[in-house]
Amino acid sequence: MSAPVVFGWDVGGAHVKVSRVDAAGVVADIAQWACPLWQGLEHLHRAIDAAAARWPDVHAAHARHAITMTGEMVDLFADREHGVHALVDALSERLGADTAFFAGASGWLDAAQSIAQWRAVASANWLATAQHVAACLSDCLLIDIGSTTTDIVPIVDARVAARGNDDATRLVTGELAYHGVVRTPLCGIAHRIAFRGETAGVMNEWFATSADIYRVTGELWPPHDQHASADNGPKTVAASCARLARTIGRDAGDASEDEWRAFAHEWRNAQLRAIGASVEQVWAAHPSLAGAPVVGAGCGRFLAAALASAHGCDYVDFGTFVQTAPEAPRDAAEWIATCAPGVAVAWLMAGRDREQRAA
Repeated sequence: MSAPVVFGWDVGGAHVKVSRVDAAGVVADIAQWACPLWQGLEHLHRAIDAAAARWPDVHAAHARHAITMTGEMVDLFADREHGVHALVDALSERLGADTAFFAGASGWLDAAQSIAQWRAVASANWLATAQHVAACLSDCLLIDIGSTTTDIVPIVDARVAARGNDDATRLVTGELAYHGVVRTPLCGIAHRIAFRGETAGVMNEWFATSADIYRVTGELWPPHDQHASADNGPKTVAASCARLARTIGRDAGDASEDEWRAFAHEWRNAQLRAIGASVEQVWAAHPSLAGAPVVGAGCGRFLAAALASAHGCDYVDFGTFVQTAPEAPRDAAEWIATCAPGVAVAWLMAGRDREQRAA
């Protein structure tokens, strides 16, 4: 009889992230595929096909599927309820009856239950990551900085202490900041920015994205750079400098590469201040976490590490809490931290299954 395996799926609006975990919760493999869901459900089906090509046992009888999502938010759907319904239908049809959807305090739901309790399923991926972290470290601040958003989740006394429970309330509490290191338009980071000793207004046009900043600073790992640039142009340092220049009405030839690199660091500092303001809001609500470790996740966790350093906090990488199999890819640690919710839902389901077998 084949050993049980759990696939953890994090179905977002821009990416699908999948981990392959054994019955002990050990990660054997992990991958991410671009999925511009706002353009149509066919992109989700392509991601599922890609997962099945990578792991032929995706459709095996012994395979279990643990799913969390944020993709219901995209404007392909009339509203979030319709989004959850469409994603649940598509995923359960493709992955089979043994598919469970993470619903936070409501536990694991099947397809019919997920549609009926859609609010519990919608955008709960941050909670899966936080529950994993809370099982490993009793007091900390989880900062998951992805391509598009940042989750800032307080962990107090080994429990998730978030005041918000959905995107709307977390935007109020500061626990969700709409900042990421790949897809965020620069005009959404700052309205004024310093260049050559002067402060310029920023053009409110989709001239550049945060990926341009971190290509120029050298902090964006190329495999994380999966979406088209703002002008559909090359993803090179030179092309990124040209896009950065446009944000303040200039051309790349108006300054040297070193000056544009310094300009990119101004944008980096601006994004750190913006995310930092949300972090300060969460810290203010949880004074006991002053000086507690920061746990970083997501492809932009280098900014979480910078925030921890600036505040004199220890930094802990999410991957520290995850065991990998000997056959795991060499870059598994990087992808585990990047795809934390997909790892977390698989780990949580594997743990639940072990408890049920032991009972």
